[in-house]
Amino acid sequence: MTTLSYTPENDRDLTATLLKIALICLVAHAVLSAFSAFAFATFLSPPLPDWLRTPRNAKVYALGYAWGGQTTVVLGALAGILHAMGKLGTRTGLTIFAVSFVVSLGSELLGTYTGLPFGVYSYSGLLGYKILDLVPFNIPTSWFFMLYASLAICGRILQAKDDSTSRWYWALIAGLVLTAWDVSMDPAMVKTVHWMWSIPDLSAASAFQQFIGREMFYGMPLTNWLGWLLTGIIVARLMLAIVPPSKWASAVAPSRFPLVLYGVNGLLPIAICFRQDMFWAGLLGFIAMAIPLGLAIRAGSPVAAGTRAERGGMGLRDVAVAGD
Repeated sequence: MTTLSYTPENDRDLTATLLKIALICLVAHAVLSAFSAFAFATFLSPPLPDWLRTPRNAKVYALGYAWGGQTTVVLGALAGILHAMGKLGTRTGLTIFAVSFVVSLGSELLGTYTGLPFGVYSYSGLLGYKILDLVPFNIPTSWFFMLYASLAICGRILQAKDDSTSRWYWALIAGLVLTAWDVSMDPAMVKTVHWMWSIPDLSAASAFQQFIGREMFYGMPLTNWLGWLLTGIIVARLMLAIVPPSKWASAVAPSRFPLVLYGVNGLLPIAICFRQDMFWAGLLGFIAMAIPLGLAIRAGSPVAAGTRAERGGMGLRDVAVAGD
């Protein structure tokens, strides 16, 4: 009888397989994101063209509108999860995904049920099955893969120290990088009825509550960005409790994969904003995402872990141009 035994090659083969599948998912995610950006910027912008109104094309349009967004997000989530498993180990990758999913889902459920911490809003059914009939399952998966990419960006531009202060600082920057995505995404998703805002009567509220709770940016209150930042910081800090900054810098940040994952998710919302006459949302959203992405690309891949350990941390000067 033949017995199977563990060998280092088993781990290497598994890692290679996970990363190959992750790459396939990323390519598919990028293609669908790019196509969706083109479509919403051209023929899917109302009024719909006559050729899209024919019975056959109308069925294709309805099918794509119902399933396209869901499929794109699922592919992005699979890309992030599989890449994390390949770079950090299967158990660790699944753990940070589970923690991110549960905590961000809890924040979204609280938000849709009580209005805290984001404001009063609700989701349509365009993003798939809604957990407790409130939050589409794709929302917390989006939180994961975009925070995964945001922490990888931190790994390129911040010092990789593992003390508590550094972890909180990383969590803050990761939360800001994540929130930059929402500058164009929120106006775009409201415009395409993926979710809706309901601004309450604040006439009896304090001046501060009126300021952060009133409609401020294309129908969105300031509380939304504050809620994104708060939730992003908390989830990122929990992920950093499992995977310390030095590990993010040595294992994940050298890869260009998370940078692509972050960048392609700006295509659709920015395209929608420009096409739907939401110029400032498109421009500011582009700038907000371009700054951390540009800094990460300019910094390049972090230096080898051994060199970092000898120097007691990694700064912007301790980078190399290599990456996968």
